[in-house]
Amino acid sequence: MTAGYRAATVSTKPHSVIQGIDEMNFATFDLNLLRVLDALFREGSTVKAARRLALSQSAVSGALSRLRHALDDPLFLRQGNRLVATDFAVGLQEPLRQELERIEAMLSQPDPFDPATASGVFRISASDFFAEMLMPPLADLLYRTAPGIRAQLVDLVPHDYVQSLERRNADLALIPDTAVPDWVSRAPLFRSPFHVIARRDNPGIAGLAFGGPMPIDTFCRLHHVLFSPEGNLTAMGDAALTRVGRRRQVAMTVPVFSGVCRAVSESDLIALVPAQLAAKVAGSFGLQVFRPPMQIDPPLIIGIWHRRSDRAPLAAWMRGQVFELMRALDG
Repeated sequence: MTAGYRAATVSTKPHSVIQGIDEMNFATFDLNLLRVLDALFREGSTVKAARRLALSQSAVSGALSRLRHALDDPLFLRQGNRLVATDFAVGLQEPLRQELERIEAMLSQPDPFDPATASGVFRISASDFFAEMLMPPLADLLYRTAPGIRAQLVDLVPHDYVQSLERRNADLALIPDTAVPDWVSRAPLFRSPFHVIARRDNPGIAGLAFGGPMPIDTFCRLHHVLFSPEGNLTAMGDAALTRVGRRRQVAMTVPVFSGVCRAVSESDLIALVPAQLAAKVAGSFGLQVFRPPMQIDPPLIIGIWHRRSDRAPLAAWMRGQVFELMRALDG
């Protein structure tokens, strides 16, 4: 060793910049010194490096002295008017430049988002109501405007819909309005009133005016299919009936709306389903639609997502498209 520095040796492979900080306390190392080292590599002169960094020459010389001490190597030797890097320093040059460029790219604002060239996956956690009401128009929109983006519809976590963001790795969950923790962002989308569906030739609805209210005696006499992913035997309709002193007969529960509609279309059962869904599937399932006989406050459907994705370009663009499609359902 000479003057406290390791002997300059020829390296057969590039040094890691971090490994180059040899057995020192990295926590106390001033990372700004790496910018000075890069400038010295680029300029070969403390004067030009100082100009590049908008520092004084004495500040650059001081930084070089600290680098020599930290890395236990002279780093640069004076040869005429210029500085020549030692073999050890040469091994650091390219890895250092790559690391600084990577950090600069990481901290830079992303390029403007272009859906036409973007690629990625966006996961939506929701009930199968959205398989009917959201996914078909979303598929058309993505095909036309963002062919590189794939949308996935996945189930909600039963009993705790908010956890769908974590346990289903969902970018967005579409759920009835509820309190959310502070790590979750939310947006109101639409209100979803309920209508009654029955198959067209169900004898229990003979003589009723289609599209009008179903008499409460008929509603309570006929047996019901109840949408319930968790298998509950009561829902909002039952609470509304209780307020007017009545009860209905639930014959079965089904975890998906498509199953509810199918069961009604092939039996004399009836069901309460979201009005938007009833209007869309009535023709294909051979159903008649009625207004319920009691007042049911239409629930607000909201979109929720993790706050960490508030500014993620692809996620923000996809949320905007989904929200626009869903808000068209309001009213």
